[in-house]
Amino acid sequence: MAKPVIITPLSSALGAEISGINLAEPLDDEKWDIIHRAWLDHLMIFFRDQTLSPRQQVDLAHRFGNPAIYTFIKGLPDQPEVTEILKTEKDQVNFGGRWHTDTTYKEIPDRGTLLYAHEVPESGGDTLFANMYLAYEALSDGMKDLLDGLVAVNNSDKSYPGGRARAQKNYDGMGKSYREDSEALEAEHPAVRTHPETGRKGLYVNGSHTLRFKNMSIEESKPLIDYLSAHAIRPEFTCRLKWFPGTLAIWDNRCTQHLAINDYAGQRRRMHRVTIEGEPVV
Repeated sequence: MAKPVIITPLSSALGAEISGINLAEPLDDEKWDIIHRAWLDHLMIFFRDQTLSPRQQVDLAHRFGNPAIYTFIKGLPDQPEVTEILKTEKDQVNFGGRWHTDTTYKEIPDRGTLLYAHEVPESGGDTLFANMYLAYEALSDGMKDLLDGLVAVNNSDKSYPGGRARAQKNYDGMGKSYREDSEALEAEHPAVRTHPETGRKGLYVNGSHTLRFKNMSIEESKPLIDYLSAHAIRPEFTCRLKWFPGTLAIWDNRCTQHLAINDYAGQRRRMHRVTIEGEPVV
């Protein structure tokens, strides 16, 4: 007898655990519809106690769209769509340790991200997520009017003085994986994004990648970017995911931000990440 599929919300803002599905097995249409609907409803979904090879993770990613090749990190030799996110005992800085939305610096940002845990610290190493629908909806009408006319300029090097590739070569766990020939990327997107599947509007500005607003200087833009970045991560918009080996999380980059908490000095954390090619931002 098949296990019942159960969806358990993680918080009132976003996030839900899906149990009763073995992702190593082929998904029939009924189970896929449940997963996809939960992803749209909860923005971030996760599964416990999964055993996935890199190939199986990529196969699952294909149900959400075309897996992307990450610009700045080399993928696994036999599975280039999979990047290994590794923080060793020697590393002081972690990957993804600032609030952000993945790849907003690309002309067509990635739609979603699948992150699978192989090794996690005994304590710490959780990931926070924030709901950008709620962040937008909580703004005043005057601020919404202002933002609806703004275009955000996003740059991949904003958080990396001297360049992303140069800074990240210093990582013990991932330094050898960075592509030395990668160049900074910059892209313009509306400060408010309309989700192509749900039709809901969400804030599309983040402190890690949004450099300035179009036709404005960095200095002029900074106060508004700082305000929106702080507003977007108010506790009532967030949830917190604790990782265990075998946990897979899938989030929607079109309406979320996330932060990998760096609170496990001297311990290892090894994850496999696949991102999904997206669509033009409107």
